[in-house]
Amino acid sequence: MALATATVTAILPLRPSFTSNSNSKCSTSRIKISAQISTNGSPLLAQTFSGKPEADVIVIGSGIGGLCCGALLARYDQDVLVLESHDLPGGAAHSFTIKDYKFDSGPSLFSGFQSRGPQANPLAQVLDALGESPPCATYDSWKVIIPEGEFLSRIGPTEFFKDLQTYGGPNAVQEWKKLLDAILPLSAAAMALPPLAIRGDLGVLLTAGARYAPSLFKSFLQMGPQGALGATKLVRPFVEILDSLELKDPFVRNWVDLLSFLLAGVRSDGVLSAEMIYMFAEWYKPGSCLEYPIGGSGAIIDALERGLKKFNGRLSLRSHVESIVVEDGRAIGVKLRDGQFVRARKAVVSNASMWDTLNLLPKEVLPQAYQERIKATPQCESFMHLHLGFDAEGISDDVGIHHIVVNEWERGVDADQNVVLISIPSILSPDLAPPGKHLLHAYTPGTEPFKLWEGLDRKSDEYKQLKAERSEVMWKAVERALGPNFDRGKCEVKLVGTPLTHQRFLRRNRGTYGPAIKAGKASFPGHSTPISQLLCCGDSTFPGIGVPAVAASGAIVANSLVSVSQHSQLLDAVGL
Repeated sequence: MALATATVTAILPLRPSFTSNSNSKCSTSRIKISAQISTNGSPLLAQTFSGKPEADVIVIGSGIGGLCCGALLARYDQDVLVLESHDLPGGAAHSFTIKDYKFDSGPSLFSGFQSRGPQANPLAQVLDALGESPPCATYDSWKVIIPEGEFLSRIGPTEFFKDLQTYGGPNAVQEWKKLLDAILPLSAAAMALPPLAIRGDLGVLLTAGARYAPSLFKSFLQMGPQGALGATKLVRPFVEILDSLELKDPFVRNWVDLLSFLLAGVRSDGVLSAEMIYMFAEWYKPGSCLEYPIGGSGAIIDALERGLKKFNGRLSLRSHVESIVVEDGRAIGVKLRDGQFVRARKAVVSNASMWDTLNLLPKEVLPQAYQERIKATPQCESFMHLHLGFDAEGISDDVGIHHIVVNEWERGVDADQNVVLISIPSILSPDLAPPGKHLLHAYTPGTEPFKLWEGLDRKSDEYKQLKAERSEVMWKAVERALGPNFDRGKCEVKLVGTPLTHQRFLRRNRGTYGPAIKAGKASFPGHSTPISQLLCCGDSTFPGIGVPAVAASGAIVANSLVSVSQHSQLLDAVGL
């Protein structure tokens, strides 16, 4: 769910994406496609390219990772073509409009968009390289509803202390201070190497090693011998830092578990310390703030698309890739659902999940061990969603944009039906809803078991009944967050999404949030594959799940496909 810099949480489309997008400012950069809809809602493609059906690099999928990769490749003067199955770009981060309500596919907690330099978040670095900067509204708090009570959680170095005094034990404040004192000095090391400097070959010794070694060395000197030794924990599970500090307060441990789960889909025993320390540095330092892009998460996608177009990159919508074509052990292009072959002169990059990428490849060209490793990789569960449009009358003016509801600590933050996240982005970006209205998205964050839904007919009474039952926890959370004046019966828009929705419209294997890879036990795969000229980016690759991670993965792949000289020139151009 990614609460770290520029994070996006559980972004899932809840309707078919087969209508035209004539209102998009970027539509002129898109290749024209004609399409029909089959009886099951899937697009039947009749594709017409405006140019040759080939490119230096083909990117499969226009999620944030794919768009970052494609736009940077275009910035590097590569002929790049991004192929998207649906009619809107953005993948899990796209926006959609119903009855003049412009919904994010998923709510988001963003920060660090306005930061620049080596310590900026990866998405901000990519946007900076493209000359794009989406305007954002800033705020500093989110509402928390937990078994102990309700409070407005504010970010900053000392704002959380009063909440700890109220809901924690007698040592909670002291333990929290102890934690901040231990990890904030490590943030300099965690943030000293900008992801935009990383590439997947030995050239990284020049673009990252030689360029940033002095700042890394300085960070270690400032930390002293004990701090430098502690820096080795950056690649270990965060729980090891908690244990080494002997933090015992239940509220502190629960709170850290919640932040960890929202960041990476795992609790503190499974998240990398570097990820958590990066987030703590963004949230608990002086002057911290949260940001929301004006116009919703779709504004980020628009900015990436503008960057792609600015450097002559191409985006083709309704272009469903049926398979990756492999010849003599090399990926030479893709075949679309309509049978058309599109050639890749240099490389194919898949922004699909590892399981979906595997299904695009002929099994006979892959080592059996590689296939088995992917099949054995554990998955995060899926989601339930509730998108609502309603009258703002009677809703408090200070209701706030974000709410988190935890029903029981004892079950664990990763238990199904236990944690509900709520976003009301029209609070900060009123243009997303009609005048006098609000829109809202509530969801259960990667905790909905796919097995409950597997094999159900979406038109059946059984499916409809299960939707009603499993969505009730979200309705109740919304009613707690909005207060007694909210009436679910008066909502103008009601959309309930399930794991089957996620699987169908995001084309995600089993509707999963991504790999459930725990730090200390396994690591996210790199970006290369056993197939020459086939690379992968997105949440199935290093650094992992979440917007900062997928943006970084897209940048790393783009960097890897150009020379060290081109890469270094880009770093110089953006001041890294």
